[in-house]
Amino acid sequence: MNINATLLGQTTLLLAIVFAAIGFYLGKRKTETPILVSVVAFFSALIPLIGLIFLIVLVFKKDRPTEQNS
Repeated sequence: MNINATLLGQTTLLLAIVFAAIGFYLGKRKTETPILVSVVAFFSALIPLIGLIFLIVLVFKKDRPTEQNS
């Protein structure tokens, strides 16, 4: 079975973009630095298992407290 390098590269790039978007969304809710979380999620997608573990850790992290103007 042959692996097409172009397809593998495109799949990895698409996965990295999806991980970065999910990382940014979770980073806004759970950290002070969503851009940094998004960048780390993007590069962790190069090894998908590490990327999934990173996103799972973000999901289980507690949300930041929100300010209420009451």
